[in-house]
Amino acid sequence: MTEYVLTRVANGTGIITLDRPKALNSLSLDMVRALAQALQAWRDDASVHAVVIRSSSEKALCAGGDIRFFHEVGRATPMGGSALLEDFFTEEYALNHLIHFYPKPYVALMDGVVMGGGMGIAQGGPGCGLRIVTERTKMAMPEVNIGLFPDVGGSHFLSHAPGRLGHYLGLTGATVGAADGLYLGLADLFVPGERMGELLALVEATPGAALADAIRAFAAPFADGAGASELQAQRERIDAHFGADSVAGVMAALAGDADPFAQKALSMMRQRSPLMMCVTREMLERAASLDVADCLRMERALVRRNFEHGEVLEGVRALVIDKDNDPHWNPPTLDEVTPAMVARFFDPVWPDYVHPLRHL
Repeated sequence: MTEYVLTRVANGTGIITLDRPKALNSLSLDMVRALAQALQAWRDDASVHAVVIRSSSEKALCAGGDIRFFHEVGRATPMGGSALLEDFFTEEYALNHLIHFYPKPYVALMDGVVMGGGMGIAQGGPGCGLRIVTERTKMAMPEVNIGLFPDVGGSHFLSHAPGRLGHYLGLTGATVGAADGLYLGLADLFVPGERMGELLALVEATPGAALADAIRAFAAPFADGAGASELQAQRERIDAHFGADSVAGVMAALAGDADPFAQKALSMMRQRSPLMMCVTREMLERAASLDVADCLRMERALVRRNFEHGEVLEGVRALVIDKDNDPHWNPPTLDEVTPAMVARFFDPVWPDYVHPLRHL
């Protein structure tokens, strides 16, 4: 379906290679469809025992969704109401659900940049997901930076991270490495980048039915290779500050802490969309008691509200299109964000019986 998603079966393992290196494998609608088609076919194929998703480049597994496409299509239609946008998010979130509940070992080689939509295609569910990081891994849910919110199931996996670490990642958009990914529970194994060639050879040589165990055995000698987690070291500080009962409270707590870590977090938050930080915090609070499907359904309604509001269009314009790094957020300050503005994002867009993800 697209030249950017290469699929083949080797020794009982379905291998997906993302091959859009100039765009860091940013996901287009065609790429989402190609991934879903392959995974659905292999799910029901008794000769395929495991799946591996990798990149043709060590620079990135996937940097996220194609935000230039979001801007182009969203700007071309009133209120961001494009059928192509609707299809993209409906099908991407359905793909995230498929991956989370995939019934066969799903191995994600999270080498290089893995952000946003890249996290959505890497976060296989408990039991069958196997997520491998290297010293090159740069992991983030940076959506608030472009006036969006952590989607692709981010509401679920961030709200279930230890303590308030998910709130920290969601509200700051901070990038973390392998050690933090392992501590967060968003990765399973560390393999040095220089050994990835050997790991790929192992994938080719090992029968799919034995692949997961073989990968665990291969990675075992490197269990301590990722080093120390900064988030673990800062856990008490993060839990205290990000446990405040509002975004304003979080920022006030950070402002009162002279530690460089706290000041860096505060600096990041001052650049983010005030409204979308508040929406993100509310989303994570709600998601903590929801299952994966309900989280994705909530996100699907939130993304519609976001494009109606236009915050993401302005964020992409400022950071990617015009590159002036001067987004005109609406409203521009946290003091101007009202509870009603936030609540509006959570108003139902569709009756339950016609929700585009009602079948999850």
